[in-house]
Amino acid sequence: MIAALRRQLGALCRQLALRHGMTSALWRRLAPPDGIDWADYLRRHGGLQAIGPQCSIQTNVVITDPAYTRLGRNVALSGCTLFGHDGVVNMLRRAYGGELDSVGRIDIRDNVFIGHQAIVMPGVTIGPDAVVAAGAVVTRDVPPGTVVGGIPARPIGRTQDLHQQLVAKSSQLPWRDLLAQRASPREPVSPALQRSRLQHFFGEEPAGASHVD
Repeated sequence: MIAALRRQLGALCRQLALRHGMTSALWRRLAPPDGIDWADYLRRHGGLQAIGPQCSIQTNVVITDPAYTRLGRNVALSGCTLFGHDGVVNMLRRAYGGELDSVGRIDIRDNVFIGHQAIVMPGVTIGPDAVVAAGAVVTRDVPPGTVVGGIPARPIGRTQDLHQQLVAKSSQLPWRDLLAQRASPREPVSPALQRSRLQHFFGEEPAGASHVD
């Protein structure tokens, strides 16, 4: 009863948030949106310069200056932070005087993934067809087709090579046939897929394991 009511309230809050920009905090609390839904919300109400189609933005992504941020097509942001300004100017102005400003645009082109806890600084262009590894600090442009990582971020590979490596690795997975049965990546993980993964990792399904992706 309570769970059903929670789902109904979550669905109503989702509708109000997407259509009118209302109840987004309650939506996130009752029925946390996936990255595609949250990107749709930000496209309509987030104040970004632009967001292309097929984007995915997790709700824990921080975009400090949306007006200076542009996302292309098929951009995936996972728990990262995009800085459009340098906050040190306020302290320096109070301490030493002068009219100071330090802002910059962030231009993320088509087909870009930015990993968890990565930081992108102002004045940076990323991609297209680029990958920013988890924890990287991007202080300069990321060339097209490049994988970067580290602090500061530096090229560590090519996106095309990464794709080929993952294709080869995925073809050897015990659950590859179950992956093909999923209608879309947004579809919940089936019990059979979860059991196959857990058996592969641990030899058997641990007691109390939850069926999550």
